[in-house]
Amino acid sequence: MTGSDSPDPKDGDGARPRARGLARPGRQDWSAWPEYDAAAEGFRGYWYPVTWSSHVTGKPLAVKVCGEKIALVRDGGRAYALHDRCPHRGVPLSLGDQQFPGTLSCPYHGWTYRLNDGQLCAVITDGPESRICGKVTVRTYPVEERLGMVWVFVPIANEEPHPIDSQLPEELVENQFVMGGRMQERSGNWRFAAENGFDEGHAKYLHRTSMWRMFKPMPTWNITKIVPGGRWIYRVQEEVHWDADFPGVGRWSNKRWWKLQPPKETFNIGNTGKPKKINPVIAKCDFPGFASLSMPGVLRIVYPNFIHYEFYVPVDADNHRYVGVMINFTEGWKAAGFYVKYLGAIRWLFHGQFTGQDAWMVDVTDAPPEKLYRPDVSLTAWRGLAQDEFAKKKAAAGAK
Repeated sequence: MTGSDSPDPKDGDGARPRARGLARPGRQDWSAWPEYDAAAEGFRGYWYPVTWSSHVTGKPLAVKVCGEKIALVRDGGRAYALHDRCPHRGVPLSLGDQQFPGTLSCPYHGWTYRLNDGQLCAVITDGPESRICGKVTVRTYPVEERLGMVWVFVPIANEEPHPIDSQLPEELVENQFVMGGRMQERSGNWRFAAENGFDEGHAKYLHRTSMWRMFKPMPTWNITKIVPGGRWIYRVQEEVHWDADFPGVGRWSNKRWWKLQPPKETFNIGNTGKPKKINPVIAKCDFPGFASLSMPGVLRIVYPNFIHYEFYVPVDADNHRYVGVMINFTEGWKAAGFYVKYLGAIRWLFHGQFTGQDAWMVDVTDAPPEKLYRPDVSLTAWRGLAQDEFAKKKAAAGAK
């Protein structure tokens, strides 16, 4: 896929005129998806995982999501989120502490705010009769806890949040499971991370050197289509090619003598071959393809016996929070076996070195401008989904 714009009267540095009729190749901007183009700091109106639940205690914790600075604190077993700025002199409330139950006090002058509604309820250095009490409010954010994580809702226009379970992958709401995961602050815009996750082409080449794929074959190239399904889009493989002759340069393949031999059949569960057995919960879901993506940036990669999820959480325009979660639909003694396997190998091989290659590419990606090719239908389909869904959400929230 390619795009082109009308000729630019100036060259790349904006100084000299270009030859008439010559246009820069490829897509010069993301104007075809204006909402997506404007979402450098993320899409508001969604729930985002910001930290592990165990990290939120009575000592305030500073986090950032969608460009918003937020102070998290736990009181009476419940997590609360306040805008991380005291209106008095702009000091971060995350540097403060709890002087009274159900409150958070600024460390500078003791301005004290209720956790449930952000109302200024006491000013320690102005005495019990302080007249400013009740006249100042700090913004609060809805908070929920799921998957062992604290989630914060960042509104578009002060709208009420939708139920968090309606945003989670359906199979995680309906079934019992065990989980291992990793959360990491990473450089690069969240959109590059989401596009990398759903990108059809990179895994076969970029990850060919990963330890996670040391003994497993990867295709050389595929024929893929994008299929919508509810609020998700799926990558469906129609053809899988394990090697190929490239005219004028030679033959290329990911196959090696020490790797498993690839299957002849086309497959859509896992990405290295047709499985002999599929977990009953996964089989029941009947996923059209093994890779799927939904708003506001949730990737699902389905393997025969587990599912891997990635949540791309926008921090600001230049940074994102990577949340990788591996789910196994099992319980009892098998759950203990999963934890041993995850902590002993998977966490380091998969959520470490393997996704570290993705982090490297996300950090150095610089687009637009860009010149897309056939497999990039996965990127344009995602941008279209994001554009359409957020435009509807924004209109429903009454935001301009």
